Amino acid sequence: MNTKELQLTAERNRLRLVDVVYHAHAGHIGGDLSCLNVLTALYFDEMRGLSPETPKHPDRDRFVLSKGHCVEALYVTLESKGFLNPATLDTLGQLGSILSGHPTIEVPGIEVNSGALGHGLSIGTGMALAAKMDGRSWRAFVLMGDGEQGEGSIYEAAMAAHRYELDNLVAIIDRNHLQISGDTEDVMPLESIEERWTAFGWDVKRMNGDSMDDIVRTLRSIDYTNQHPHLLISETTKGKGVSFMEGVAKWHHGVLNAEQHRQAMEEITARIKEMEEAL
Repeated sequence: MNTKELQLTAERNRLRLVDVVYHAHAGHIGGDLSCLNVLTALYFDEMRGLSPETPKHPDRDRFVLSKGHCVEALYVTLESKGFLNPATLDTLGQLGSILSGHPTIEVPGIEVNSGALGHGLSIGTGMALAAKMDGRSWRAFVLMGDGEQGEGSIYEAAMAAHRYELDNLVAIIDRNHLQISGDTEDVMPLESIEERWTAFGWDVKRMNGDSMDDIVRTLRSIDYTNQHPHLLISETTKGKGVSFMEGVAKWHHGVLNAEQHRQAMEEITARIKEMEEAL
């Protein structure tokens, strides 16, 4: 896919996401929307060996959603990749569904139970180290939230990843600047992220996570032979793609009413139509 096709895929997934969250009456839609472009780029352009026909292929790249409360974005991505069928995704929020509010290994395409914040990077570090020890070529990708960066276990994993020269590990921070309590710099200041992670021995890049062109360019620029783990600071907008949600903290875990659902669906549908006509 080229970047225009990837952006169209992301918008179709965005439309599906809004509808699924609305009908489930639950979900962390603000963070779902901010990380959806990155998930689309990972699953449809960057990560290798992912196939619903062979979900446990030994040489597949691994993905860990450390910010597991944004699992709805992962669900729609897995559906569009063919791991989940629409009938299953439609059960989100219903009694007996295999889909819960955090990733679980019951769901096809999900590698590990996650969402207890601060644990994902440790898991990804272990995965990347296992690949090195076994002489395998697959890579581990971990998506974290910026509010999650207050968890101390992240920095233990960061030190270990540097110690073992895990250049097959890519950590991504969804830097939307908002967490459930408000602005991250008011709750627990994070900057300078570059200086902190560079001091830990990581290869650090900052990218525009709202721009598919910049996401793809940045992912493709990673040097997987430099003996340093990689951190991508993905500058994003909370609630990206829905005008009344963008940059508004309450949509961290907001539930749409019928009118908001209609408005959001119309906005995204209009963008999809424009993109389809331009291709």
